Amino acid sequence: MNEQKQRVMKWIDEHEENIVEFLRDMVKIPSVNPGFEEGENGNKSVCHEGDLQRYIRAHMEKLGADIDMWVPDVEHLRKYEGQPNFYDFHVFDDRPNLAARLKGTGGGKSVMLMGHVDTVKTGAGWVHDPFSADVEQGVIYGRGVVDMKGGIASMIMATEAIIKSGLKLKGDVCVGTVVDEETGGMGTLDFVDRGHRADVCIMTEATRQIVAPLCRGILWGNIVVEGRSGHIELPQKDWREGGTVDAIRKARLIMDAIDWLNEDWALSKTHPLLKIPNRIIIGQINGGEWHSTFANKCDMAFDIQYLPYERDELGGGGRVIKEFEDFIHAVAQTDPWLKEHPPVITWCVNCDCGETPIDHELVQLFLKNQVEQGLPSVAEGCYFHTDMGWQEKVGMPVVNYGPGDPICAHQDNESLSISDLIQCTKVLALTIMDWCGVEE
Repeated sequence: MNEQKQRVMKWIDEHEENIVEFLRDMVKIPSVNPGFEEGENGNKSVCHEGDLQRYIRAHMEKLGADIDMWVPDVEHLRKYEGQPNFYDFHVFDDRPNLAARLKGTGGGKSVMLMGHVDTVKTGAGWVHDPFSADVEQGVIYGRGVVDMKGGIASMIMATEAIIKSGLKLKGDVCVGTVVDEETGGMGTLDFVDRGHRADVCIMTEATRQIVAPLCRGILWGNIVVEGRSGHIELPQKDWREGGTVDAIRKARLIMDAIDWLNEDWALSKTHPLLKIPNRIIIGQINGGEWHSTFANKCDMAFDIQYLPYERDELGGGGRVIKEFEDFIHAVAQTDPWLKEHPPVITWCVNCDCGETPIDHELVQLFLKNQVEQGLPSVAEGCYFHTDMGWQEKVGMPVVNYGPGDPICAHQDNESLSISDLIQCTKVLALTIMDWCGVEE
């Protein structure tokens, strides 16, 4: 490691407390995505995405960044209707995007560092106040500390470490923080539409500090199965004679068929960077009216993952949508009731995916710097969606890399160790220096 890099590593070690406090300050600003309408006790979820963006803006201004902060306009984005990450019902009151560009001296390659400021709602069962950012035995607790304010803190403080160490990067660094990732990624669509670009992009989503040049796309939808209500305890006529039909029982037929399809997908929808295949998972079931009444409707909410090779001509999951709809139609043909009363499928989220070749220079720099810091030099895909798809679509290769275990994301008592935060900051600083170049 050369003298310049040693200087930066020393700065990070000496300013660990500052890095931790920067993250804690962000966690203390509740930035729950307003798409999670119902908070605890029926109250509206707390949303201060604008406050958090203004906090980040003030910090970046102190570092000398040129600032662009704006509120997404749904009508302006309507030209993307039908494409991944566009939803015409999203609202962006005081939910601005932010791009902060630190200009290099010239002659180097540029990098975009990206993260989302919104979080899921807090949920119940917390031991620590979700917005207190408590520190206990070297661990920081709070909603969003893993997903993904820890990553935002790492990328900003890595950049600050380089600047405060007296070094000058040749290439530009653009710090981008966006809203609305947790409910479909429209903030990133808007960010890309704004025209902000770099030679490569680093998404600092939590990856357990494993280099992740791949993420899967996701589709969310609902299947509604119709039935015909009646008294459970009484003899019933055949449905053709006006008798009852248990929508829950018919829904079980659909769920069994999905299990069979998942067995096929376990062999066909795999990727060498992923340990599990794509699957269709039922995440929520709502059906029935009463203990002793056959259900006249059963609504199943589902999650489907898809891979980059499955993308449609718009970069989304259209092909997988058709595949699933055709499958459900075929299943319905096997049951007389469902054949006449086919299940109704609606779609609510279509999030894109992305992949950067393992031999890309940025991937290899990350793997090298992992070794330099005594960390595993491993590449593995993200099992969850990240915002990398639109960046790739406009020509920016993307690597996901951030602190914390994504399994902790969305959980009660979400937590991140300080050691992971500091290690990640170091690897990011080294990679930024390698990629952008440093003036002698």
